[in-house]
Amino acid sequence: MSGHSKWATIKRKKGALDAKRGQVFTKIIREITTAARLGGGDPDGNPRLRLAVDKAKENNMPAKNVETAIAKGSGTLEGVSYEENTYEAYAAGGVAVIIEALTDNKNRTVSEIRHIIEKGGGNLGTSGSVAWMFKSQGSIVVAKSAIGEDQLMELVLEAGADDMEVSDDAYEIKTAQENYHQVKMALEAKKIPIISSAITKAPSNTVKVSGPEASKVLKLIEALEEHEDVQNVYANFDIDEKELETLAG
Repeated sequence: MSGHSKWATIKRKKGALDAKRGQVFTKIIREITTAARLGGGDPDGNPRLRLAVDKAKENNMPAKNVETAIAKGSGTLEGVSYEENTYEAYAAGGVAVIIEALTDNKNRTVSEIRHIIEKGGGNLGTSGSVAWMFKSQGSIVVAKSAIGEDQLMELVLEAGADDMEVSDDAYEIKTAQENYHQVKMALEAKKIPIISSAITKAPSNTVKVSGPEASKVLKLIEALEEHEDVQNVYANFDIDEKELETLAG
Protein backbone atom coordinates (compact mmCIF):
# COMPACT_ATOMS: atom_id res chain seq x y z
CA MET A 1 0.00 0.00 0.00
CA SER A 2 1.31 3.47 -0.85
CA GLY A 3 2.77 5.52 2.00
CA HIS A 4 0.06 8.14 2.04
CA SER A 5 -2.71 5.50 1.96
CA LYS A 6 -1.10 3.65 4.87
CA TRP A 7 -0.89 6.90 6.84
CA ALA A 8 -4.57 7.73 6.24
CA THR A 9 -5.65 4.19 7.14
CA ILE A 10 -3.65 4.22 10.39
CA LYS A 11 -5.09 7.62 11.39
CA ARG A 12 -8.61 6.40 10.62
CA LYS A 13 -8.08 3.26 12.68
CA LYS A 14 -6.91 5.33 15.63
CA GLY A 15 -9.88 7.68 15.38
CA ALA A 16 -7.83 10.74 14.47
CA LEU A 17 -10.04 11.54 11.48
CA ASP A 18 -13.29 11.14 13.42
CA ALA A 19 -12.05 13.75 15.90
CA LYS A 20 -11.91 16.28 13.05
CA ARG A 21 -15.29 15.45 11.54
CA GLY A 22 -16.53 19.07 11.55
CA GLN A 23 -13.47 20.12 9.58
CA VAL A 24 -13.98 17.21 7.16
CA PHE A 25 -17.62 18.27 6.62
CA THR A 26 -16.54 21.83 5.79
CA LYS A 27 -14.12 20.60 3.13
CA ILE A 28 -16.67 18.23 1.59
CA ILE A 29 -19.30 20.99 1.45
CA ARG A 30 -16.84 23.23 -0.43
CA GLU A 31 -16.16 20.45 -2.92
CA ILE A 32 -19.87 19.70 -3.43
CA THR A 33 -20.63 23.40 -3.95
CA THR A 34 -17.79 23.82 -6.45
CA ALA A 35 -18.61 20.62 -8.32
CA ALA A 36 -22.27 21.64 -8.65
CA ARG A 37 -21.30 25.13 -9.85
CA LEU A 38 -18.97 23.77 -12.52
CA GLY A 39 -20.94 20.74 -13.72
CA GLY A 40 -24.55 21.10 -12.56
CA GLY A 41 -26.48 19.74 -9.61
CA ASP A 42 -27.24 16.22 -10.89
CA PRO A 43 -24.69 13.68 -9.56
CA ASP A 44 -25.61 11.18 -12.30
CA GLY A 45 -24.48 13.63 -14.97
CA ASN A 46 -21.62 15.18 -13.02
CA PRO A 47 -18.84 12.69 -12.08
CA ARG A 48 -17.05 15.16 -9.83
CA LEU A 49 -20.23 15.87 -7.88
CA ARG A 50 -20.95 12.14 -7.61
CA LEU A 51 -17.51 11.62 -6.06
CA ALA A 52 -18.12 14.42 -3.56
CA VAL A 53 -21.57 13.10 -2.62
CA ASP A 54 -20.09 9.60 -2.17
CA LYS A 55 -17.46 11.06 0.16
CA ALA A 56 -20.19 12.83 2.12
CA LYS A 57 -22.04 9.52 2.57
CA GLU A 58 -18.85 7.72 3.63
CA ASN A 59 -18.40 10.35 6.35
CA ASN A 60 -22.07 10.14 7.45
CA MET A 61 -22.84 13.73 6.48
CA PRO A 62 -26.55 14.52 6.89
CA ALA A 63 -28.43 14.49 3.58
CA LYS A 64 -29.76 18.00 4.28
CA ASN A 65 -26.19 19.38 4.30
CA VAL A 66 -25.51 17.75 0.93
CA GLU A 67 -28.75 19.12 -0.57
CA THR A 68 -27.99 22.64 0.68
CA ALA A 69 -24.44 22.56 -0.72
CA ILE A 70 -25.72 21.41 -4.13
CA ALA A 71 -28.37 24.15 -4.11
CA LYS A 72 -25.74 26.80 -3.34
CA GLY A 73 -23.44 25.51 -6.05
CA SER A 74 -26.12 25.30 -8.71
CA GLY A 75 -27.42 28.79 -7.87
CA THR A 76 -30.75 27.84 -6.28
CA LEU A 77 -29.46 29.31 -3.00
CA GLU A 78 -26.96 32.12 -2.53
CA GLY A 79 -23.45 30.92 -1.65
CA VAL A 80 -19.73 31.66 -1.78
CA SER A 81 -17.83 30.94 -5.01
CA TYR A 82 -14.51 29.17 -4.49
CA GLU A 83 -11.49 29.21 -6.81
CA GLU A 84 -9.44 26.06 -7.38
CA ASN A 85 -5.68 26.26 -6.95
CA THR A 86 -2.96 23.61 -6.92
CA TYR A 87 0.40 24.13 -5.21
CA GLU A 88 3.54 22.04 -5.58
CA ALA A 89 6.24 21.71 -2.95
CA TYR A 90 9.12 19.72 -1.52
CA ALA A 91 9.14 18.51 2.08
CA ALA A 92 12.08 17.27 4.17
CA GLY A 93 14.18 14.59 2.50
CA GLY A 94 13.13 15.68 -0.98
CA VAL A 95 9.57 14.33 -0.64
CA ALA A 96 7.32 15.75 -3.35
CA VAL A 97 3.98 17.24 -2.27
CA ILE A 98 0.89 18.39 -4.18
CA ILE A 99 -1.70 20.54 -2.40
CA GLU A 100 -5.18 21.10 -3.85
CA ALA A 101 -7.14 24.03 -2.43
CA LEU A 102 -10.52 25.74 -2.78
CA THR A 103 -10.40 29.35 -1.66
CA ASP A 104 -12.29 32.61 -1.78
CA ASN A 105 -9.03 34.54 -1.33
CA LYS A 106 -6.14 33.22 -3.43
CA ASN A 107 -3.52 35.65 -2.08
CA ARG A 108 -4.27 34.80 1.54
CA THR A 109 -4.22 31.07 0.87
CA VAL A 110 -0.91 30.96 -0.99
CA SER A 111 0.72 33.10 1.69
CA GLU A 112 -0.53 30.84 4.49
CA ILE A 113 0.41 27.64 2.66
CA ARG A 114 3.92 28.98 1.93
CA HIS A 115 4.31 29.78 5.65
CA ILE A 116 3.20 26.27 6.68
CA ILE A 117 5.59 24.63 4.20
CA GLU A 118 8.60 26.73 5.15
CA LYS A 119 7.90 26.31 8.87
CA GLY A 120 7.75 22.55 8.27
CA GLY A 121 11.19 22.45 6.66
CA GLY A 122 10.06 22.43 3.03
CA ASN A 123 9.81 24.89 0.18
CA LEU A 124 7.06 25.88 -2.24
CA GLY A 125 7.92 24.94 -5.82
CA THR A 126 6.93 26.33 -9.20
CA SER A 127 4.08 25.00 -11.30
CA GLY A 128 5.06 21.66 -12.85
CA SER A 129 7.99 21.06 -10.51
CA VAL A 130 6.48 17.90 -8.96
CA ALA A 131 3.17 17.30 -10.77
CA TRP A 132 4.92 15.12 -13.37
CA MET A 133 5.66 12.57 -10.62
CA PHE A 134 1.95 11.86 -10.00
CA LYS A 135 -0.96 10.45 -11.99
CA SER A 136 -4.70 10.39 -11.23
CA GLN A 137 -5.86 7.00 -10.02
CA GLY A 138 -8.74 5.38 -8.16
CA SER A 139 -7.88 4.04 -4.71
CA ILE A 140 -10.24 1.83 -2.69
CA VAL A 141 -9.19 0.44 0.70
CA VAL A 142 -10.81 -2.70 2.15
CA ALA A 143 -10.05 -4.35 5.51
CA LYS A 144 -8.33 -7.75 5.27
CA SER A 145 -10.85 -9.10 7.76
CA ALA A 146 -13.69 -8.48 5.27
CA ILE A 147 -12.70 -10.95 2.54
CA GLY A 148 -9.93 -13.31 1.43
CA GLU A 149 -7.17 -11.95 -0.81
CA ASP A 150 -7.73 -14.32 -3.74
CA GLN A 151 -11.50 -13.82 -3.69
CA LEU A 152 -11.15 -10.03 -3.63
CA MET A 153 -8.48 -10.02 -6.34
CA GLU A 154 -10.69 -12.05 -8.67
CA LEU A 155 -13.69 -9.78 -8.04
CA VAL A 156 -11.93 -6.45 -8.59
CA LEU A 157 -9.88 -7.51 -11.60
CA GLU A 158 -13.05 -8.74 -13.27
CA ALA A 159 -14.67 -5.37 -12.49
CA GLY A 160 -11.81 -3.46 -14.13
CA ALA A 161 -9.21 -2.82 -11.40
CA ASP A 162 -5.54 -2.51 -12.41
CA ASP A 163 -3.83 -3.85 -9.31
CA MET A 164 -4.15 -4.58 -5.60
CA GLU A 165 -1.58 -4.03 -2.84
CA VAL A 166 -1.66 -5.80 0.51
CA SER A 167 -0.52 -4.42 3.87
CA ASP A 168 -0.75 -5.88 7.38
CA ASP A 169 -4.47 -5.23 7.80
CA ALA A 170 -5.84 -3.82 4.53
CA TYR A 171 -6.00 -4.15 0.76
CA GLU A 172 -5.60 -1.12 -1.51
CA ILE A 173 -7.32 -1.61 -4.86
CA LYS A 174 -5.99 0.59 -7.65
CA THR A 175 -7.99 1.51 -10.73
CA ALA A 176 -7.80 3.77 -13.75
CA GLN A 177 -9.84 6.89 -13.08
CA GLU A 178 -12.50 5.88 -15.62
CA ASN A 179 -12.97 2.43 -14.00
CA TYR A 180 -13.17 3.64 -10.40
CA HIS A 181 -16.97 3.73 -10.08
CA GLN A 182 -17.61 0.34 -11.64
CA VAL A 183 -15.05 -1.32 -9.33
CA LYS A 184 -16.56 0.40 -6.31
CA MET A 185 -20.06 -0.64 -7.36
CA ALA A 186 -18.88 -4.26 -7.73
CA LEU A 187 -17.67 -4.19 -4.11
CA GLU A 188 -20.89 -2.59 -2.90
CA ALA A 189 -22.96 -5.18 -4.79
CA LYS A 190 -21.18 -7.91 -2.79
CA LYS A 191 -21.69 -5.88 0.42
CA ILE A 192 -17.95 -5.69 1.04
CA PRO A 193 -17.33 -2.79 3.47
CA ILE A 194 -15.03 -0.08 2.15
CA ILE A 195 -12.73 1.73 4.59
CA SER A 196 -12.03 4.60 2.19
CA SER A 197 -12.26 5.38 -1.50
CA ALA A 198 -11.20 8.31 -3.66
CA ILE A 199 -9.74 9.50 -6.90
CA THR A 200 -6.23 10.28 -5.77
CA LYS A 201 -2.86 11.22 -7.22
CA ALA A 202 -0.47 8.28 -7.08
CA PRO A 203 3.30 8.87 -7.23
CA SER A 204 5.31 7.18 -9.97
CA ASN A 205 8.23 6.86 -7.54
CA THR A 206 8.65 7.19 -3.79
CA VAL A 207 11.25 8.69 -1.45
CA LYS A 208 12.30 6.66 1.59
CA VAL A 209 12.46 8.74 4.78
CA SER A 210 12.86 7.74 8.42
CA GLY A 211 13.64 9.14 11.85
CA PRO A 212 13.49 12.95 12.25
CA GLU A 213 12.89 13.44 8.52
CA ALA A 214 9.85 11.14 8.59
CA SER A 215 8.46 13.02 11.58
CA LYS A 216 8.94 16.39 9.83
CA VAL A 217 7.24 15.14 6.66
CA LEU A 218 4.18 13.84 8.49
CA LYS A 219 3.87 16.96 10.66
CA LEU A 220 3.94 19.08 7.50
CA ILE A 221 1.30 16.91 5.80
CA GLU A 222 -0.96 17.17 8.85
CA ALA A 223 -0.49 20.94 9.10
CA LEU A 224 -1.45 21.32 5.44
CA GLU A 225 -4.46 19.02 5.77
CA GLU A 226 -5.71 21.05 8.74
CA HIS A 227 -5.77 24.31 6.75
CA GLU A 228 -9.40 25.17 6.01
CA ASP A 229 -8.77 25.92 2.32
CA VAL A 230 -6.86 22.69 1.61
CA GLN A 231 -8.94 19.90 0.09
CA ASN A 232 -6.32 17.26 -0.64
CA VAL A 233 -2.63 16.65 -0.01
CA TYR A 234 -0.62 14.04 -1.91
CA ALA A 235 2.99 13.08 -1.23
CA ASN A 236 5.46 10.44 -2.39
CA PHE A 237 6.98 9.51 0.98
CA ASP A 238 7.79 5.91 1.86
CA ILE A 239 7.93 5.35 5.62
CA ASP A 240 8.14 1.95 7.31
CA GLU A 241 4.69 0.87 8.50
CA LYS A 242 5.81 0.30 12.11
CA GLU A 243 7.33 3.78 12.19
CA LEU A 244 4.08 5.19 10.77
CA GLU A 245 2.16 3.50 13.58
CA THR A 246 4.50 5.03 16.16
CA LEU A 247 4.36 8.52 14.64
CA ALA A 248 0.55 8.35 14.53
CA GLY A 249 0.59 8.09 18.33
